[in-house]
Amino acid sequence: MNKFLLPLLASLALSGCSLFMDKEVQWESVPPDNFPLIKAVGYAPLTEQKANSEEERMLMAMKASKLEAYKELAEQVYGQKVDYKVTMGQALLGNEQLRASLQGVIRGARVVKTYPVGQFYVTEMELDFRQVYDLYQNAQPVRRVKSVKYY
Repeated sequence: MNKFLLPLLASLALSGCSLFMDKEVQWESVPPDNFPLIKAVGYAPLTEQKANSEEERMLMAMKASKLEAYKELAEQVYGQKVDYKVTMGQALLGNEQLRASLQGVIRGARVVKTYPVGQFYVTEMELDFRQVYDLYQNAQPVRRVKSVKYY
């Protein structure tokens, strides 16, 4: 029995070495070729803000215009999902349903300018993708394989 067991164990040991080959992988960061700068403008009517004083209306309009600018940036970055529904009976009557939705996270946007214009408040924002890239590199770096060594 030992005569058959020893060659069997030897062949398993030798074939097992090739299954457990080790390797070393080196990674490198890969920055994009260019970084776009996206701009957006948000508007909010002062008179439509539900507040007790003119100062509160102004503050609410400032916040609303900033949110509108963020929404516009998100539309440019992620696009907008549009659902449109109409049947032949509805088309004749002009009863159409149109829905749009947007979901996304905007990081690194900067308010360039904010000011009142007539009965509106305006916020101008920009999103520099170089800064977005740097933010994401700190959290989750984009890498590619630089070299692999097998042992």
